Amino acid sequence: MPTFTAPDGTELAYHDSGSGAPLLCLPGGPMQDSAYLDDLGGPAARRRTIRLDLRGTGASATPADPASYRCDRLVDDVEALRTHLGLDAVDLLGHSAGANLAALYVSRHPGRVNRLVLVTPGTAAVGLDTPPEERLAAARLRSAEPWFGPAYAALEEVTAGRGGAEAFAAVAPFLHGTWDAPARERHAESGRRRNDGAAAVYAGEGAFDPPVTRAALAGFDRPVLVVAGEGDVNTPPPTAAAYAALFPKAELTVLPGAGHFPWHDDPERFTETLNTFLA
Repeated sequence: MPTFTAPDGTELAYHDSGSGAPLLCLPGGPMQDSAYLDDLGGPAARRRTIRLDLRGTGASATPADPASYRCDRLVDDVEALRTHLGLDAVDLLGHSAGANLAALYVSRHPGRVNRLVLVTPGTAAVGLDTPPEERLAAARLRSAEPWFGPAYAALEEVTAGRGGAEAFAAVAPFLHGTWDAPARERHAESGRRRNDGAAAVYAGEGAFDPPVTRAALAGFDRPVLVVAGEGDVNTPPPTAAAYAALFPKAELTVLPGAGHFPWHDDPERFTETLNTFLA
C-alpha cells in the first residue's frame, strides 16, 4: 500500500490503479474508508484512479491531533498527496461529503485542478440547503417498492427534524437505486468502515465559510461535472442543479433510477458520463 507523509507527520495511504491521466478521488461518509468507492464502475480501465484514505480511515494512520479531522484542515492532506505524486495538476472527484473537501481544495488551490467532478455532492461547504419537499419528492419515485411505506414515514420524520437513529436507519433504501441484498450489504459495510469520531469533527465549527467558498468557485473557470441520482434523497436533482449553478462552466447529469451511489445503480451510464467528461 503506497503511503506519504502529511504536513503534520501523519502517515496517509492511497490506492493507485489503472493507467492514463490521473483521477484523484475523495471519499465521503464523512470519514469513510475509500474502499467503498471501489473502481467507480470502471473508469480505471481508462484512467489512473487514485483513492485517498483520509486520516484515521482505511490504511491511513490516526493523527495525534483529533482536531485535524476538520474538513478545512484535510485540504493540506490532499495537497500533500498531489505533491507526493509529482503532479502539476489533477482531475479531482469528490463523492457525497467528499465534495465538501473537493470544493475547499479548489477554492484554495484552483490552479492545481484541471477538471472537477462532484458526485451526489454534499453541500455544507457552499451553504446550500435542501428543502424537505425536494427529498420527499425524490423518495416518492420509489412508491411502488414493498418497503416504501415505513421508509417514507421515517423520511417524513427526518425531514421534519424529529427523526432519531431508528428513523435515519429506516430511510437507507432511498439512498440506493435498488434495495436488494448487495445494496443492503454495502450499506451495512459502510457503517463498519466509517470513523464516527472523526466524522463528528469533520464539519465542526470553523470548518466551512460558504460565502468565501462560493466566491472562489464562481471564479473557477475549468470544466465541472455534477452528477445526481434521480431518486437520491440526500442530494436531490434540484439541489445538484443549484450546486452546478455556482460554477461558470458546470454541467449537470441526472442518472435515471439512480440513488446516492450511481456507479452501483447504473455503472455503464455512470462510466460513460464520467469518461466522456474527462476525455
